[in-house]
Amino acid sequence: MTALMITSCANNGNKASNENATANTEKTNCTVDRFADIEVLRYEVPGFESLTLRQKQLLYHLSEAALMGRDILFDQNNRYNLAIRRTLETIYLEYQGDRDDQQFKALETYLKRVWFANGIHHHYAEDKFEPGFTKEFFIACIDRIDRSRLPLRKGQSIEQWLEEIAPVIFDHNIMPKRTIQSGDKDILLASANNYYEGGVTQKEAADFYAKMKEPGDKTPISFGLNSRLSKENGQLKEKVWKVGGLYTEAIEKIVSELEKAVPFAENEAQKAVIEKLVEYYHTGDLRTFDAYAILWVQDVNSDIDFVNGFTETYGDPLGMKASWEATVNFINKEATKRTKIISDNARWFEENSPTDPRFKKKEVKGVSAKVITVTMLGGDCYPATPIGINLPNSNWIREQYGSKSVTIENITEAYDKASQGNGFSEEFAWSDAERELMKKYGFTTDNLHTDLHECLGHGSGIILPGIDPDGLGAYSSTLEEARADLFALYYLADKKLIELGLLNDADAYKSEYYEFMMNGLMTQLARIQPGKNIEEAHMRNRQLIARWVYEKGKPDHVVSFEKRDDKTYVVINDYEKLHTLFGELLAEVQRIKSEGDFDAGKLLVENYGVKVDRTLHDEVLARYARLNLAPYKGFVNPVMKIVKNENGEVTNIVIDYTEGYMEQMLRYSEKYSFLPTYN
Repeated sequence: MTALMITSCANNGNKASNENATANTEKTNCTVDRFADIEVLRYEVPGFESLTLRQKQLLYHLSEAALMGRDILFDQNNRYNLAIRRTLETIYLEYQGDRDDQQFKALETYLKRVWFANGIHHHYAEDKFEPGFTKEFFIACIDRIDRSRLPLRKGQSIEQWLEEIAPVIFDHNIMPKRTIQSGDKDILLASANNYYEGGVTQKEAADFYAKMKEPGDKTPISFGLNSRLSKENGQLKEKVWKVGGLYTEAIEKIVSELEKAVPFAENEAQKAVIEKLVEYYHTGDLRTFDAYAILWVQDVNSDIDFVNGFTETYGDPLGMKASWEATVNFINKEATKRTKIISDNARWFEENSPTDPRFKKKEVKGVSAKVITVTMLGGDCYPATPIGINLPNSNWIREQYGSKSVTIENITEAYDKASQGNGFSEEFAWSDAERELMKKYGFTTDNLHTDLHECLGHGSGIILPGIDPDGLGAYSSTLEEARADLFALYYLADKKLIELGLLNDADAYKSEYYEFMMNGLMTQLARIQPGKNIEEAHMRNRQLIARWVYEKGKPDHVVSFEKRDDKTYVVINDYEKLHTLFGELLAEVQRIKSEGDFDAGKLLVENYGVKVDRTLHDEVLARYARLNLAPYKGFVNPVMKIVKNENGEVTNIVIDYTEGYMEQMLRYSEKYSFLPTYN
């Protein structure tokens, strides 16, 4: 769950004392930047100074690998993203006019948004940005730039290039939405992402991959995960993302840093993980990817861990092709005691789930959970980042080898600090009772919700034999997130959490219940533009759950909308019945997943998760606007710096927390930009 805003700058005034450290390591929780609907924060890396030099060097090279693939995500999100980003950066750096001019300020804001979203479409709502500056101003800026500084295609004149690129920026009818998840249109042709090219239709793609699947295969590979599907001369073929294939220029740099990390591996298991990932990047073989995933999930003894590669499929309308992402972290041993309790009791949670026994795991294997401190974010985890991760995604690997779950507590802590004293709960919570609950238990229950969601929710249940794991199509991501959220919500109210010492008050769960229902029914609408419906899978999931239990609970008045001073509020009248309804919906969503019931899944998502109450939406937007809050937040990364002695030997790695948002983005574009403009 995302915190809402920081209103003050809390400088802790701490400076790390490191041998020969020249970096400024002043720690701060300040807002780094604020623009459009975005607030950029800074996260800290507590405990980094206590790590050994070898661990720091391992983290350094893994962190560099996390930055090397930055261009990949830009290109995956839209085929013009790199051209537009590089053009805007050139204009920004070379502009000789009045930088306080409103047209230039609008271009600067647009550039900031492109950086944040890794492209020209909103990172969450996925609608294309309105530029805010005119086409005439843009062309005038281009006219002042040396032709060699522009990303022209070979043999292309500036006029031809402008004719191609300008409509992508200024015509809202061209590539209006990055990813279309549902609707009457062909969702591939209507989506602006770059996972398919040459006019590949939804049916063509589905048929192409259906032919690859072997009926009854108990260890199916994730077909299409690491490739672009292209149609050339009427023929479909995959362009695989690997060394020597598509994106090789960036992948070679990623591999180089991974290879530099190998000598600093903490143990043989971790070394094997890194080496297998390198092999996968070289071959692009998805069987090798599965072998890597198995090694990764079995490495539970290393303090340092990472994710690097083509992993999550939210950006593909068909839920098959993965965006490139990376995170690097080390374990928070004290906080991990909490998640270890949860994972140690995984079997109890599975057996006591309200789902049909046919859909439960007969044996719970390899559930590993920990709390981590992230040190670097990259790709689809940057600047906006998840607060929890559960991988691998392959169902058969989960069933046979288990899964690894993490809660990123230095990120949740940064969000929590940012939300304090912003006036949000005073505006939207029904009464002091709810506000006090959230103040007292919010951070604890938010983290527990994430723990349960990632550690057990995603890893629970089974798909029945013979059911296609991709059978839920475009609705798969929403339903999977709903299943994990419902699992967490259901168990937050269970007395087992008191018994296990995870909560010390039987009413603590009410904080998360109220916050979830308020968000799902009302406040997340602040993220939706007027007149739009909900597209993003996590937002659809939250509204689906909240709307379903609201409607089903109407006869018993379980949850209600109440008016006071012409303002609408969410009120929970019966928390116990709400808990029961969460269980009922969990049972149904698990049935849909286990049986691959596409029609029921579609009905659930379309009826409850997509449509927006326009009157309520207008009210939420107006009330939110008066608070002057940014509905979306993200982060700048800390800067890792190598310290050497007079002999050139590495003596330390220090962290610098002072880099600004624009400074970081421009540095990344200069240092980590390897792909050609058009791929």
